[in-house]
Amino acid sequence: MVKLTPPFRIAVEADAMNLAELVNFAGEGLPFHIWSGLARNGENPWTIGRDRQAEKVRDGQVIVMDVGEGVIAALTGYVIGPDPEPIGSDFPALFRPLQELENEALQSWYINVLACYPDHRGKGYGTRLMQVAEDICRSIGLLRLCLIVASNNTDAWRLYERLGYVRASSRRCVRNGWETDTECWDLMIKTLQ
Repeated sequence: MVKLTPPFRIAVEADAMNLAELVNFAGEGLPFHIWSGLARNGENPWTIGRDRQAEKVRDGQVIVMDVGEGVIAALTGYVIGPDPEPIGSDFPALFRPLQELENEALQSWYINVLACYPDHRGKGYGTRLMQVAEDICRSIGLLRLCLIVASNNTDAWRLYERLGYVRASSRRCVRNGWETDTECWDLMIKTLQ
C-alpha cells in the first residue's frame, strides 16, 4: 500500500455510515435498492449499507479524504486478478452486466467507488483520489486501472476522460425494479505509462 498523507487516510469503522452514503451517491441509488431488498423484519436498509461498508473497511479497501470535518470523499478499489469470475445461470441478473465488464479488465486495479459529497464537488477532490488510485496501482505492479460508469453520468465521464480513461466496452443496464435513467454501463480503462 502507498503511504498516505493528509487529507488522505485509510477508512476506519467509524466512517462506515458516511461511506454508505457516498457509495449510494456514486451508485446513483442502486446500493440503497440492493440494501432495501436485503432488509428483513423492518431492518433499516442504511444499517445494511453501513455494515457492508464496515466490512470493506476491515478488508482495507477504502481510502477517504478528510480535510478536518470528517469524511468528504472516498475511493474503494481492489485487484481484478488474471482469471474471470464465473457467471453461472444463477448469477443475479442485476449484477451480470457489471461482472461481465469486470471480466474484460483482468489484471487491473478496479476503482469500485469514487464518490464525493455533493457540496464538496468541483474542488478537485475526485482528481486527487484518482491520483491515489494510480499510485496504488503502480505500487502493486499493475499497469492498468479500470472502472465502470453509467453511460449517462456526464460529470463522471468528463473527469475520467480528462484523466486518460477510454471506453473499452459497454453492457445494457438490467434494472430489476431499480428506478434509474441508466441505459448502459461503460467499462473505462487507463493504461499507465
